[in-house]
Amino acid sequence: MTALTTAVQPIRWTGESLQLLDQRKLPTEVTYVECRDAADVSRAIRDMIVRGAPAIGVSAAFGLAMAWRRGDDVRRAAADLRSARPTAVNLGWAIDRMLAAAERGEDLAREAQRMFDEDIESNRRIGRNGAALIGNRATLLTHCNAGALATAGYGTALGVIRAAVEAGKSIAVFADETRPYLQGARLTAWELQQDGIDVTLITDSMAGHFFQQGQFDGVIVGADRIAANGDTANKIGTYTIAVLASAHGVPFYVAAPWSTVDIHCASGAAIPIEERSAKEVVEISGTRVAPEGISVRHPAFDVTPARLITAIITDRGVLRAPYDESIRKMSDE
Repeated sequence: MTALTTAVQPIRWTGESLQLLDQRKLPTEVTYVECRDAADVSRAIRDMIVRGAPAIGVSAAFGLAMAWRRGDDVRRAAADLRSARPTAVNLGWAIDRMLAAAERGEDLAREAQRMFDEDIESNRRIGRNGAALIGNRATLLTHCNAGALATAGYGTALGVIRAAVEAGKSIAVFADETRPYLQGARLTAWELQQDGIDVTLITDSMAGHFFQQGQFDGVIVGADRIAANGDTANKIGTYTIAVLASAHGVPFYVAAPWSTVDIHCASGAAIPIEERSAKEVVEISGTRVAPEGISVRHPAFDVTPARLITAIITDRGVLRAPYDESIRKMSDE
């Protein structure tokens, strides 16, 4: 079957500047923000103009390429980029790779482009590996956005869905809204709709009802960091869905590139959890929905224990429990 070409382009490199699809304005407005130096990219990552672990890593790589071309201090730019969002391990991985290339005297723009191309191919391998686990007819639940918008342009969790559709399978997707930033409602629903994939939007609190009704054949999500024991950090609310999936006997899959696996992080307890602004909780699109002065907590991620994960789908292959052994073995290959 002809490969599905996604209409979504989150990252565009002009050769001189980086154009990032402003994901804060989706789905009502498709606008690109132009970044001309590493500081612009760092701000774009912090402000969630660009988001998703692989996309953050690729964007940071182009940020360092621009610093190198401008004659800026590459290491200083790297330090600023590294601090932009602490949970996504791909960010540090990409920066370390670019610094190593700089030490070798290589063209950093060429290296960043290579990382962009590799991410697309990596996502397609994830898609093919994951599609083999999905039945010919399936309804899948996904959380947050692990699609083209979270990567260089194809997707991890949504890449599996795209690959299943390409293989001729009949796939329906339920996307929960993913409060408080609404990545499911604003991004996943929009992205799948753009590509003509059957998608239904639900609120986060509806998931339990649909599990109870036997609606889901599987859950597939992305990841921002995978510890050496298989514990996985993803958007806040993922752990809740994993518990529901386990309670109802529904397979729970995590899809991510190998670069998201942090073999130096022993378990989920060691993963840094970013705390974001209270404003994102008390406001929706600039409209306040909570009392003034209310106390707020906003952890942006939670950790799903490895025992709740049916399989971890990577570009190198599919990992299964015991994850400490399968991750160690794959890292040695």
